[in-house]
Amino acid sequence: MAPPELYPALQGWLASTCLLSLRVAGLLLAAAPLSSVAVPPTVRLLFGIAFAVVLASALPGVPSLPFEGSLGKLLFAGLCEVALGATLALGVNLAFAAFSIGGRLLDVQTGFGIGQVFDPVSRQQVPVITSAFNQLAMVLFFVTDAHHNVLRGLALSVEAIPPGSPWLLQQAALPLMHQASSMFSLGFAMVAPVVFCLFLVEVGLGVLARNLPQMNTFILAIPVKVVVGVAALSVSFMALTGVVERVNGSIFKTWEAVFR
Repeated sequence: MAPPELYPALQGWLASTCLLSLRVAGLLLAAAPLSSVAVPPTVRLLFGIAFAVVLASALPGVPSLPFEGSLGKLLFAGLCEVALGATLALGVNLAFAAFSIGGRLLDVQTGFGIGQVFDPVSRQQVPVITSAFNQLAMVLFFVTDAHHNVLRGLALSVEAIPPGSPWLLQQAALPLMHQASSMFSLGFAMVAPVVFCLFLVEVGLGVLARNLPQMNTFILAIPVKVVVGVAALSVSFMALTGVVERVNGSIFKTWEAVFR
């Protein structure tokens, strides 16, 4: 039987762990890499609790909150932790949105926007290239060890904003807006060479339709743009590394600004 003097410390540790588990659960349940249908919510929840216990036990920055029996204060602190986890997840989702933006641009240019397929990441009917880019974002996220950096960033958040500590939502609004605006430019930069090649094809087809009006350029344009688009996309993958690093780096720049 534990000594009575250990009960307040144990209660404080349990309160800190519960609050930290809400932060981790808010991130894991809403972030794109783990919010797909393939990962059951129970698995994500149990992983979040286990990770919170590890953080609370290993990191010296986790304080032992005094448990004064105020249920209202504890519930408010829990809501703040869930909001912080959801804010961190939004930073991850905005990075994945850059791939969706690039895929949408190519779908419109190549004509794949006519067809729709089910995308397990967004759980919606999306065009073919957009779905492929969403899957590519998932693969590159784990191949480039960005998931390890996310876990390290989550550990740093405990030191910057301990469980139960107040934080202002306003301090996260501006970094998220900057990241959201940069996602459009990064999404375009991801597919800019392909868009330029398809633009040249459009110009060539326009000149051909002008000189040969009897030719059905609409029927001719679809297979030509598909072949040129796929070929240019295959070649442009070799120069995709820099853009992917900038996309993944935007997650941690946003998180760093939120932690300040």
